Amino acid sequence: MMVERYLTYLRCELNYSVHTVSSYSRDIRQFADYCSNTAGTDFNPVNATNSDIRAWIATLSRRGDNRRTLRRKVQSLRSFYKYLMLMGVTDRNPAVDIAIARPTATLPAFIRSEEINSLLDSEYDTTDLIECRNRLIITLLYTTGMRRAELIGLLDRNIDTSRGELKVLGKRNKERVIPFGNELKSMIDHYRALRREKGIDHAPQLLTRPDGQPLYARIVNSIVGKILDPDAIHAPRRSPHVLRHTFASDMLNNGADLNAVQQLLGHSSLSTTQIYTHISYRELKQNYQLAHPRAQKKGG
Repeated sequence: MMVERYLTYLRCELNYSVHTVSSYSRDIRQFADYCSNTAGTDFNPVNATNSDIRAWIATLSRRGDNRRTLRRKVQSLRSFYKYLMLMGVTDRNPAVDIAIARPTATLPAFIRSEEINSLLDSEYDTTDLIECRNRLIITLLYTTGMRRAELIGLLDRNIDTSRGELKVLGKRNKERVIPFGNELKSMIDHYRALRREKGIDHAPQLLTRPDGQPLYARIVNSIVGKILDPDAIHAPRRSPHVLRHTFASDMLNNGADLNAVQQLLGHSSLSTTQIYTHISYRELKQNYQLAHPRAQKKGG
């Protein structure tokens, strides 16, 4: 019962996303199952100790969970007990001093500019609703940097092609406005016309299945994976989020202000956006090493 009230608090009071609430719920229930199986009694969060959490984390580590996952699980419990303290259920937080080493930082995968531009400039059947929708998905992800969930939830009424603006609902239900150019305007107008012809323009979402029902994550992943043909796109991953990374790196490589990119991506912290400056620098370094006549010269 306390877990359910906590999850309601995350949804309704803190406006956490469905994905985040689901992750926290899964972590807390997993810990509850571990405690119940270990003690042979029903889980009571008040009775759990720092040692119980450490033993659980050690079990997960032996099972193969990576450091990123373990850090999130500890954070889930830390947040849960912080709520219990706020409600006066307990006076201690057994997860507060448990530290997990940070995972090794990795740069986000992205697609080279010439590859993504070649793809977007390629021909497709503009009379086919599904082909137009799929190409629009790729173009939206790359030219706006929106998240997959934001794309799925994008409402038709929140897109103003005359102004070249669209409004998305991001994490923690934060809205932001993203500008776009004439190419995307033409694609949206054309897709809307095809929707009207097919009689599915009543759907609130812009992007739907042929029957007017909304898309879901697996469909979007499949569409992106198929269009980003590995013979033409040489990236370690081909996913919606890679297009978001590519948007950010291309914006910075072409002179966009870091704060502007932060706003466009909907990052709450500038430090999250700064990782893309490392991508830009990596590109700069590679270009220098390839282009400068003395970059490859060995020292004496």
